Order: sequence, then structure tokens, then C-alpha cells
Amino acid sequence: MTTVTSGLTTQQENRPQAATKPVRWAADAVATMREGARLRLDYSAQSLWRVDRVIDGIRREGAPYAAVETALRGLGAYAGEVIVRQAGGEWWATGGDHWVRTPDGRLWDPIDEARRCFAGDGSLRLLCRDAAAAG
Repeated sequence: MTTVTSGLTTQQENRPQAATKPVRWAADAVATMREGARLRLDYSAQSLWRVDRVIDGIRREGAPYAAVETALRGLGAYAGEVIVRQAGGEWWATGGDHWVRTPDGRLWDPIDEARRCFAGDGSLRLLCRDAAAAG
């Protein structure tokens, strides 16, 4: 059982420093999707189907990358949090870049995968599936 303290779970309070920014980016993306798109994201692997569709929709609308860069970072961080929760991974950071490390030692880059999704050549859902299988 996880104890809730001042809005954060004990698990979150003990997360490594590398998790601070991506966890916040993910939470911001969840709030933005809930308020702006009326889309509820629950940190489940299934929710990444919806995230992939949202990114595809943004791409089809022809939005310039600069206009959606922050949103893509947040959605990628959300996918990373899904991997952390589903596969028992943890966030790692070096030089401003953030990855998720699964228990098997592999590194995954969900933020870059969100960028690839926007370019039409990626899937956060499949990245999570592969990372969970590897973990």
C-alpha cells in the first residue's frame, strides 16, 4: 500500500532526481489533455493508443514543430511514466536528455519517440509494449 503525503505518494518522493522534470512534464500533459481535449489519461498502457492518435491528429493538422514541441515533450514524458509504472523502470538523465531504464538495463527514449510519432514514424504504444516486455 502506498501512503499519500501532501499530494505525492511515497514512491514518487523517493524517485531519483532524474525523474523530477519528466514527472512534472507528464503531469502537465495529463492536465492539458483533460482540460483542453477532454481526454483522460490514466497512466495505463492502453491510454497510449489515445496519445498516439492525438499526436497523429496534431501532425495531420500541419502544426509546425516549434508550436507543439512542449506538448510532444509532455506526451513523451507521459509515455515514459507509463513505462516506469508498467515495467518497473526508472528515469535517467544526462546533459538535459531523459531516458527510462528498465530492470534489464536497457534505455528507452520516450520523449524522442513522441517526436518520431509527430514525424509519422513512431508509436508510444509500441515503445511501451516493447519496454514492458524487455523489463
